[in-house]
Amino acid sequence: MRDLISAIQHRDGSALARIAGDGPLPDERGVHEDVERLVDMLFANLKQLFPASVSTALKDPKNEDLAKKQWIAAFAENGITNREQLAAGMKHARASLSPFWPSPGQFIDWCREGELQKSGLPDADGLVAMVHTYCARRGYYDAPEAYPWEHPAHYWLITSLYSGMRANTWTEAELRKRAAAELALMAARINRGEEIPAPRAMLPQLGGKPLGQKEGLAKIAEIRKKFGIRGGRA
Repeated sequence: MRDLISAIQHRDGSALARIAGDGPLPDERGVHEDVERLVDMLFANLKQLFPASVSTALKDPKNEDLAKKQWIAAFAENGITNREQLAAGMKHARASLSPFWPSPGQFIDWCREGELQKSGLPDADGLVAMVHTYCARRGYYDAPEAYPWEHPAHYWLITSLYSGMRANTWTEAELRKRAAAELALMAARINRGEEIPAPRAMLPQLGGKPLGQKEGLAKIAEIRKKFGIRGGRA
């Protein structure tokens, strides 16, 4: 599995093109054959878990070859780049009650859910529910940082999504999509050992994006001038 992960991590353009059928096969087939064998192993394991696929979607060898190419491309496009992610995907696959073959997107979701669990984070649906709870209860607290956050990451994720939702009037589907993207970024930060800072007061925001100190002070001055508010001594 290590060679497959290495090929995806390094975004070997020529190799991926050949695997996806977009380029000629190489004269030297060593590396290409190694990658193909690893994908064969992954598919062999999935066939054991989803036996219905053998007589349906993967009955024709040509369809199976095309499926393998699409899975490799999907892994590269969605950042599935390490063995831990694939192991998480297989764990979910073993727990699945369906006998039918998962789509690449479903398997990738399984990989990401495992990564989120390892990081102590909720899935996208759970995060969206937390955002709605925050919306309903935030008025009981003096400031966002005073809210009873269970984890520092929750503060940064939820306040960012809340600000974006208000500034851009996201639909529920748009909020969930953004939540999934933010979770993937946060999980990557945690899994590479980055310490997530504790909740702290943020500068004023404009359009859902925090202002820098200079811009924040300028915005405050503009508001004071507009409403005739005299600035106090710092």
